[in-house]
Amino acid sequence: MKTVGNKRFQLLICVETSTMSIDPNAQIPLAFIDEDAYSGSGDDVNMLDGHNKRQSVTQSSAGRRKRSRKATGDAIVDAMLEIAAASKMRATAIMKSEDRFSISKCIKVLDEMQGVDQRVYFLALDLFENPNARETFISLKSERRLAWLQGKCSASSGSTYTSASMDEFDLELDEMELVAAAAGYYYYNSMTRQPCRSLSPCGSGFMTEVLNGHDDVCREMFRMDKHVFCKLCDTLRQRGMLRDTSGVVIEEQLAIFLNIIGHNERNRVIQERFQHSGETISRHFNNVLKAIKSLSREFLQPPPLGTPPEIMRNNRFYPYFKDCIGVIDGMHIPAHVPAKDQSRFRNRKGILSQNVLAACTFDLQFIFVYPGWEGSVADSRVLKAVLDDPDQNFPNIPEGKYYLVDSGYSNIEGFISPFQGVRYHLPEYRGANQLPRNAKELFNHRHAFLRNAIQRSFDVLKARFPILKVAPQYAFHIQRDIVIAACVIHNHIRREERNDWLFTDVEGRIVEEFPDYDDQPDMQSTSSIQEQIASSLRDSIAAAMWSDFINTWNEW
Repeated sequence: MKTVGNKRFQLLICVETSTMSIDPNAQIPLAFIDEDAYSGSGDDVNMLDGHNKRQSVTQSSAGRRKRSRKATGDAIVDAMLEIAAASKMRATAIMKSEDRFSISKCIKVLDEMQGVDQRVYFLALDLFENPNARETFISLKSERRLAWLQGKCSASSGSTYTSASMDEFDLELDEMELVAAAAGYYYYNSMTRQPCRSLSPCGSGFMTEVLNGHDDVCREMFRMDKHVFCKLCDTLRQRGMLRDTSGVVIEEQLAIFLNIIGHNERNRVIQERFQHSGETISRHFNNVLKAIKSLSREFLQPPPLGTPPEIMRNNRFYPYFKDCIGVIDGMHIPAHVPAKDQSRFRNRKGILSQNVLAACTFDLQFIFVYPGWEGSVADSRVLKAVLDDPDQNFPNIPEGKYYLVDSGYSNIEGFISPFQGVRYHLPEYRGANQLPRNAKELFNHRHAFLRNAIQRSFDVLKARFPILKVAPQYAFHIQRDIVIAACVIHNHIRREERNDWLFTDVEGRIVEEFPDYDDQPDMQSTSSIQEQIASSLRDSIAAAMWSDFINTWNEW
C-alpha cells in the first residue's frame, strides 16, 4: 500500500468467499468470464487451511451467490468510477498548477531580479526543473527570492532526487488508476451489455419485430415482402438445403444473409442486431449463400420460345422483333482482389471490377449469369468464351431466334447488334434531331429501347442489394457467388410478387445509358457466314420498319 499525503488508495474485491486485492505491479487480465459457465457446477470452493473442500449448495444458496456477485460487481464499478473521477480531477489540478508555476514564468521573474550573479542564475535554471521549487519561488515575495535562491544553490541536491522519486511514484499511481478504471469500465460493459442469446423458435427479438411489424419494415430489412420471404424459407426447408439449428431457425439464417447483402452490413453490426457471435453469423451466411446458389438451375431458366408479350403488345416492336427472346449485356461489379491481380481486374474506367455476363427476358428476369471475369476483359470475349464452353450451360438458341446485344458485340447469328456508325443510345434521340432520318437510325432507336430491359434489371438488382455497388471484403469466389445468389433472389421476387416496389419503380421507365465509344466488338474468330445471316436479318427488319414508318404511322 502506497500513500500520497492524506490519500490512500486500496481496492479490495470479494468474489464469493475469496478476497482479492489489486496490486499496483500486477497485470490485470481484461477477459470476460461467463457467469453461467463459472457457476454452472453448482459447487462452491472454500479455501480452508490450504485445502480445497467442495460442499453441495442448494438452489437458494446459488441464487444468493449470484445476487452477491452482482452487488459486488456494482461496488467494483462504483469504486473504479470514483478512482477515474479522482484521477481526472487531480490531472486537471496539476495542469492548472503547471500553467501558473511554469518554467517560462519562473525564468521571466528571474530575469527581472537584480543582483543575480551568473552562478546563481544557472543553478536556478536547474532548480526550476523541480515543480515544487517553481511553486515556492513564485509564491515568495520579490525581496526574499534572491536569498532563497542563494540558500538553495548552496544546499545539497538530494531534494531533487526525492522530488524525482515522488514524480515517478505519481506517474506509477496514475497508471495504476487508469488500469483500474479500464478494468472497471470493461467489467461494467460486460455486465450491462451482454444480452441473453435468444434460442426461442421465433428467433431473436429483431425477427419478431420485423415479421410482426408493418410491411414496410420487412421490405426495408429483408428487401422483399413478407409472403415472398416466407415462400423462400419454405423452399429452402422443403428441399433440405437448410435446416433449423438449436439456436437459429431457417427464417433467421436467411434474414442474416439478406441483411448483409441488402445493406452491405459488417459482421459486427449483424452480431448486435441478431444477438449471435461472429462465428455463427459467418457460418450461416456461407450456408445460405451456398443453398441459394444451388437454386440457380431452377430459377435461371431459358426463355419461352414464343414471342414475348412485351413485344406482342407494342406495334413499334411487333412483328419486327417477334423472334427476339431476350437481351444480353455485361455488368461491372466492384471487386476486392489481391494486389498481384489488380492490373487484370482494372477496367477502362480505372475501377477494380468483375465483368458479369448476364442475359434477361423483357419481363426483367435473368436467364443466365456468368460472373467472375476480370474487369479488363471485353464483353464480346466473355460471351465467346461462354459459347465455346459447353460446361457453362448457356441456353441453346433455337433456329431463327436471337438476343439483342449492344455495339460491344459482333453482329452474328443468334445475336443482333445495332448498326455501327449510327446514333444508337436513347439520349442521342432528344432535342431538335429526335426524329430518325433513315432506316438504320429507326432500327437503332427501337433496338436500344428494347435492350433497355437489361439495364432496368441491373438497376433493380443493385438497388435491392447495395453490396453489388461496392467491393466487399470477401474472398473472390464469395464475391462471385453473391452475384449469382442475388440474381436468384431477384427472379424469385419477380415470380412471387409482380407488384414489388422496386420493379414497379422501373415499370415503363428508361434507365439512361450513355454511349461508350471505347466499346468495339471483338472481330476474332467470327464466321463470315454467321455475319451474313445476321446482317441480312437486321437489314430486312430495318427495311420493313422504315417502310411502315414512312407510309403508315403518324408517330414513331
